[in-house]
Amino acid sequence: MGFGGLTLDKIFVILLIALFVVGPDKLPLYAKKLGEFVRSIKRMANGAKDRLRDEMGPEFDEVDWKQLDPRQYDPRRIIRDALIEDEREAQVEARKAKAMEAAQARRDRVQARADEVAAGALGGAAAMGAAGAAAAGGSEGASASEAAGVTATALGTEPRAAASGLNFDDEAT
Repeated sequence: MGFGGLTLDKIFVILLIALFVVGPDKLPLYAKKLGEFVRSIKRMANGAKDRLRDEMGPEFDEVDWKQLDPRQYDPRRIIRDALIEDEREAQVEARKAKAMEAAQARRDRVQARADEVAAGALGGAAAMGAAGAAAAGGSEGASASEAAGVTATALGTEPRAAASGLNFDDEAT
């Protein structure tokens, strides 16, 4: 059984010391004064609480008083939490930077692939222009779209995808 850190053993020792210091004849008088003092302190605290409630109005009941209790603040815990928070922020920043680098690398790969496909389609169209025209009908009057279609077929892509430089099927475009 404890009263603010005082155990029954400590209270007994304090009373024993008080008995020797004050004396047995004045001890009841001082105990009575101590009780009155404790009651007056309690009344003052309740009066301050009532006054605060009157001044704050309905907001008084909404305040979380446990959060404002200074006994809950342990400097070691505060420092530990601050260090952990700084570490978490650094990890989040590192993840963001890594994600941005990965996204940029992905964009570069996609762009490089698109450039390769476009270069292959354009280079293949120029080199196969005559061969494509001959395969399309053998006439010299073959249109450019027919040549592009034959070139795209030779590359394994659809004509619309070859023109844009990307390899998609018709439903996706």
